[in-house]
Amino acid sequence: MEWPARLCGLWALLLCAGGGGGVAAPAETQPPVTNLSVSVENLCTVTWTWNPPEGASPNCSLKYFSHFGNKQDKKIAPETYRSKEVPLNERICLQVGSQCSTNESEKPSILVEKCISPPEGDPESAVTELQCIWYNLSYMKCSWLPGRNTNPDTNYTLYYWHSSLGKVLQCEDIYREGQHIGCSFALTKVKDSSFEQHSVQVMVKDNAGKIRPSFNIVPLTSHVKPDPPHIKNLSFQNGDLYVQWKNPQNFYSRCLSYEVEVNNSQAETHDIFYVEEAKCQNSEFEGNLEGTICFMVPGVLPDTLNTVRIRVKTNKLCYEDDKLWSNWSQAMSIGQKANPTFYITTLLIIPIIVAAAIIVLLLYLKRLKIIIFPPIPDPGKIFKEMFGDQNDDTLHWKKYDIYEKQTKEETDSVVLIESLKRASQ
Repeated sequence: MEWPARLCGLWALLLCAGGGGGVAAPAETQPPVTNLSVSVENLCTVTWTWNPPEGASPNCSLKYFSHFGNKQDKKIAPETYRSKEVPLNERICLQVGSQCSTNESEKPSILVEKCISPPEGDPESAVTELQCIWYNLSYMKCSWLPGRNTNPDTNYTLYYWHSSLGKVLQCEDIYREGQHIGCSFALTKVKDSSFEQHSVQVMVKDNAGKIRPSFNIVPLTSHVKPDPPHIKNLSFQNGDLYVQWKNPQNFYSRCLSYEVEVNNSQAETHDIFYVEEAKCQNSEFEGNLEGTICFMVPGVLPDTLNTVRIRVKTNKLCYEDDKLWSNWSQAMSIGQKANPTFYITTLLIIPIIVAAAIIVLLLYLKRLKIIIFPPIPDPGKIFKEMFGDQNDDTLHWKKYDIYEKQTKEETDSVVLIESLKRASQ
């Protein structure tokens, strides 16, 4: 009898537990929020506000579930507003519902949606490729290309805002570089830990209001381009080249990465060394090391001319973007430059030596040809020379006899004339 009694008691407990759970399981769906509205502050700060739902359960600690139209950036919070920095180039919608807990699995009330439309105007008239770069944490330069459906003589205006400003400002320094149009404005880093967590809001439009405005949001942790560093000293020690330089202002050394370029004039080598961290902790580095960065380049010949340049960029330890290198620093050289007189003399002597060698070679080849292939005598020429000489001797003697005969006749005539003259006397 004891076992049936115990089983009945256990069954009763299970029924009580199940009944209690059944009462608490269904969650009461709350009414939707009311008076959902949207507004724009500054240039790109969009704020949605709403009122609590009417007729909500008094036992419910209201929370509000919200997300954007693409069901991204879901958020559950007790506040009756939500703000977000978004470029207003497209339609943006927010959906809001109420619930009694922060559990995402709980079904919220009916979602209420409120959208904000992009500015009016022809989308083809808006500027394109709007981008901004923060130079050395001192000033920002924004550039863009004109829209397709715009006049070439359109006058553009750029407006900007960030957290350290009390109002939206207009950029005055408009310039043109080829097809690009740009504007630069001062933006100095503020000594505030939260300053770089904000963004710069930018809008470009024309003065006449004929083109569609274009917006952009530039995070202050990206698109940062430092100034080039300054090389302080170069020195050779133990067959290595020691380089010391000073970082650009406004940057911590731990937030920068470096590239050291070494060009050797004699070997015509071009070596680049990537430096993640460089500190002056070696006794070989001399002088005041405060604010100085050092690096050792191994295997550099001291008896040749070596030219060094350095550039820097931000790293991901402090910034989101690590793609923008600074310009190269001013080059500094060390070592001995080879004497150009030696190279000039060599260039002049080499052609002379080559020409002389060619002449000697040609003469030698001609002589060698005669030795190897001697000329074959011509029999006809030999006979001609033999008989030709005899004929010449015969003619010579004939001419001599005629000459002697003529001389004798002339002498006899003269003797005869002299004899006649004497006889007549």
